[in-house]
Amino acid sequence: MKKYVIGNWKSNKTRKAAQEWFAEFADLYRPVDGLEVIVAPSFICLCSLSEYVQALELINFSLAAQDVSPFPKGSYTGAVAADMIRGMVEYVIIGHSERRRYFHETSQDTANKMSETVAAGLRPIVCIDQPYAMSQLTAFNDIDCDELLIAYGPKEAAMARIPEQPKRVAEAAQFISQVQVNRPIVYGGSLLVENVDEYIALPELSGLLIGQSSLDARSFAGICNKVGDFLK
Repeated sequence: MKKYVIGNWKSNKTRKAAQEWFAEFADLYRPVDGLEVIVAPSFICLCSLSEYVQALELINFSLAAQDVSPFPKGSYTGAVAADMIRGMVEYVIIGHSERRRYFHETSQDTANKMSETVAAGLRPIVCIDQPYAMSQLTAFNDIDCDELLIAYGPKEAAMARIPEQPKRVAEAAQFISQVQVNRPIVYGGSLLVENVDEYIALPELSGLLIGQSSLDARSFAGICNKVGDFLK
């Protein structure tokens, strides 16, 4: 089974700091067949980083956007349409719990963003949490997408900075698989290089979504290399 490690930088790093991160990460990262690494910088970094990452020639590596507009290009002040980032990224994170919590986004907003993402030829990483997983999962049932990734991230784990117990993560992944069959599922929520081993080994998961620990190149590379060692 293919594995994914996704780093979400959230609202952090200038362009200079982002390039320094990638320079350090490139020295530490050990690519492995079957592992895809994805990093989501802020929008201000995407243009310069897409060129910089290409020059580094990282193997099995992609960039992602942290969000996207639910509308196409046009008169939507402040919005970034999916079509505008095509060629810079391959993935888009959609419906993160922080978007739902702080920006009051609904499941319909998520569905609209996913529709725009798919229409632009990009791969959506749709975030799911509890207790609203069912409505979140069914909101995009009518969107035709063969390359959807689902990221399960319970809000409690992020807020308490304690990862959910592996058994509960496995149960949540099993439930998601019943609603969205044969979709890769990754887990995110307060994961560190010191505590990822049990989550890497869960057969219900296809990978990890890393937040705070992705800001440090050494920590993130350590997580990637642990998943790579598991696949060998």
